[in-house]
Amino acid sequence: MNSATSPSLFDPVSLGALTLPNRVLMAPLTRCRAEAGNVPGPMMAEYYAQRASAGLIIAEATSVSPRGFGYPSTPGIFTDAQVAGWRRVTDAVHAAGGRMVLQLWHVGRISHPDFQPNGELPVAPSALKPRGQVFTGSAMADYVTPRALEISEIPGVIAEYLHGATFARQAGFDGVEIHNANGYLLDQFLRDGTNQRTDGYGGSVANRARLTLEVTEAVISVWGADRVGIRFSPGGVFNDMHDSNPIETFGHVLRELSRRNLAYAHITQVTAQDIAHGAQGGVGPKELRPYYGGSIVSAGGFTGDSGNQALAEGWANAIAFGVPFLANPDLPARLRQNAALNPPDESTFYTPGPKGYTDYPAL
Repeated sequence: MNSATSPSLFDPVSLGALTLPNRVLMAPLTRCRAEAGNVPGPMMAEYYAQRASAGLIIAEATSVSPRGFGYPSTPGIFTDAQVAGWRRVTDAVHAAGGRMVLQLWHVGRISHPDFQPNGELPVAPSALKPRGQVFTGSAMADYVTPRALEISEIPGVIAEYLHGATFARQAGFDGVEIHNANGYLLDQFLRDGTNQRTDGYGGSVANRARLTLEVTEAVISVWGADRVGIRFSPGGVFNDMHDSNPIETFGHVLRELSRRNLAYAHITQVTAQDIAHGAQGGVGPKELRPYYGGSIVSAGGFTGDSGNQALAEGWANAIAFGVPFLANPDLPARLRQNAALNPPDESTFYTPGPKGYTDYPAL
């Protein structure tokens, strides 16, 4: 594709039923700013409205279940109060001219009894303890060995995603994104490093992909396929993840999803920082493009120039920016003007209050 006809970050694009004025998307970013009851408050509405110039805001990961939490002060989407809180956010974003989808989340084993109802064990496909530690809100603690879900419980998990998708509609979102990345529950089922089941949800690639596809069908039943996206991190090792053949695993699930005509697949690329932590290069949106016939959103350390290059090469249709959007509420304007970017303050990424949240200046 020559540069004269290549799309740029500032060209409009349609992802399913989502018509976007530009291809600079805001990636989902956990910020730990929810109020009591895991309810989004006014500060979250202000934060997202400041970033409404994004082609699309993908809201932070939001738990579909009381069992789906693994971090302090993260939002949920299963109570009426949470719906009302999110409605304040979507109203503010829409009033500022923006579009917003909600990322539906269940952390699976990446949790701790302190986050679980009645102090129970977290659930997972298999009873495999992840390496690493979790911040419980008061201290760092080792992850525990989770409880493997019984096959009879899996319809209940699917129902939680269905309920979350239904509540996301009531909260005024423009669509949803299924979180199937970063070592959380659906990713745990998909990859053979975390799924050692011997029933219909384990073993073969088709069995390991079953829960992803069943959850997707449930969410489509609420939204229609053209307002549903899904996120994968095929080369990632975050949260002690690995797979023996990621191209086969993710190629299979993407081929299956191609037939469902989703709004988009959101596929992260591996960054140099990821590789330094043991991630596998060469397993990302570029390599998986042949397996997926629909639109691809990519994320992972992009700049304006590298984002435009990905669009020109055809393996991404839009680019999601994470940390740059966190620190630059007017990121599309800054990229268009080649303006300097605000540096992010990592010490405030997950701390309460407006500092490092709603106080980054626009141009």
